[in-house]
Amino acid sequence: MANFYTDNPDLKHHLNHPLMQKIVELKERNFSDAEKFDYAPRNFEDAMDNYDKVLEIVGDLCGGLIAENAEGVDHQGASCADGHAIYADGTVVNLDACRKAGLMGMAMPRRFGGLNFPITPYIMAADIVSRADTGFENLWGLQDCAETIYEFADEDQKARFIPRVCEGETMSMDLTEPDAGSDLQSVMLKATQDEDGTWRLNGVKRFITNGDSDIHLVLARSEEGTKDGRGLSMFIYDKRNGGVTVRRIENKMGIKGSPTCELVYKNAKAELCGNRRLGLIKYVMALMNGARLGIAAQSVGVSELAYREALAYAKDRKQFGKAIIEFPAVAELISVMKAKLDASRALLYECSRFVDMYKLYEDIAKERSLTADERAEMKHYSKLADALTPMAKGMGSEYCNQNAYDCIQVHGGSGFMKDYACERLYRDARITSIYEGTTQLQVVAAIRHVTTGTYKALIDSYAAQEVKPELQALKDNLAAMTEQYVKAVDAVAAVNDTAYTDFMARRMVEMAGNIVMGYLLLADAQRNDSFVKSATVYNKLAQAEVTKHADFIANFTPDQLAYYKA
Repeated sequence: MANFYTDNPDLKHHLNHPLMQKIVELKERNFSDAEKFDYAPRNFEDAMDNYDKVLEIVGDLCGGLIAENAEGVDHQGASCADGHAIYADGTVVNLDACRKAGLMGMAMPRRFGGLNFPITPYIMAADIVSRADTGFENLWGLQDCAETIYEFADEDQKARFIPRVCEGETMSMDLTEPDAGSDLQSVMLKATQDEDGTWRLNGVKRFITNGDSDIHLVLARSEEGTKDGRGLSMFIYDKRNGGVTVRRIENKMGIKGSPTCELVYKNAKAELCGNRRLGLIKYVMALMNGARLGIAAQSVGVSELAYREALAYAKDRKQFGKAIIEFPAVAELISVMKAKLDASRALLYECSRFVDMYKLYEDIAKERSLTADERAEMKHYSKLADALTPMAKGMGSEYCNQNAYDCIQVHGGSGFMKDYACERLYRDARITSIYEGTTQLQVVAAIRHVTTGTYKALIDSYAAQEVKPELQALKDNLAAMTEQYVKAVDAVAAVNDTAYTDFMARRMVEMAGNIVMGYLLLADAQRNDSFVKSATVYNKLAQAEVTKHADFIANFTPDQLAYYKA
């Protein structure tokens, strides 16, 4: 039986990044919890050993039980009866096992019953869970909704709800409505107050992942007569109070173990979370950033499974007297799959470390005033996290889909059959580039970091790092790609037309992403020789992609934009 953590040395490589020491020291407040909790770490080495041991538990559970249940869960799926969602039998077993192993509320503070993990090792657990069962990660991973309660709810709400999550109760975020998909400003679920101040929710939510959860975060219109985001507030709904029924479960292409629900709210009692009117403009933005990081982790987990399934089949399948991996076309395909996997994972954990840094300073700021240097560092990492989150979700999910596609291609006709896992993971992968904001919306979020120079400044910081002589050629190629990128950005900016910039946005964001991931893999290769192959393969792939986009922009004139309009 495999352990999905210990069988993947790349995970320990990323867990042991140099920035982790500062992250851990900030998270543990210089290890002050050791005086209150006998299981709290006393120093950095103790904390890292703790993460390692917990991730080994995650890996063991995923490599055995959860992975073994995945096919049965996919066949049975979730169902709806008497206004409630019914999990597949395997899902019930999986959730019970995670509760008993203490793997719920991982990132929550110890005083609420959590493990006090930084985001990075928690995201690593999500990566592992996704490899075992992509749909189950949606249920297990929604524990990160507790972060919104921790950040914005009052102390009484934190004390009542967060321990329940740490004990294993499930969560959901109820945002989307039949007439409000990605345009959350159009949300119309109505929130009204009784004379005694009690809030009541009425309306319909649709496409709600794990919609029959124990604790819901609900976006609702609290301000009478408003039609935009300024009239929306965030609420906490407790299933114990009743008032919400599941009208139907969506019949989906993939992630079938994760019930996607249509919910009807009828005078459901709820509590205001935070301040009125900030539901969309502050709380949902924070919630979505966490969710997008989770989908980036989910994408990497699927990419990992796709690569491993393709590699194993290519080594085993014989054609014309030899294993098909010996054919150059198949060997190239698998090498590119591994490079895309390693690139997207490098970007995921760079992003998670940046998120850790700024969120930790935000949390410390609730306890004491930050120094000027700390405030500057928080602002720096906040900007970088804001820039890399849509890139990690957007490009990671696209690579996930490509790897799932290529996994089936390696299997040939067999991959089209339900006898192999690649058929399931292909269906599961498709949603990653759609939910929590499509790839196109990730580009909308990312493009300002092209035009304001955030990506260029980050690339320059990577370029300033020294590399071994044998890696210098890769660095030189990345420098040449950067010149192409700068020239392309300048050319688009010179047109000075918003529609033209929007049209070229995807190309510029992808160019930046190719270069950023190229440098991240170069840094991995600098620290660990096992990444040299992927760094080299990805360097060539990135070079081709950057040149393609640069040529398109250089040879495109604004008047040609008319041909691309419906």
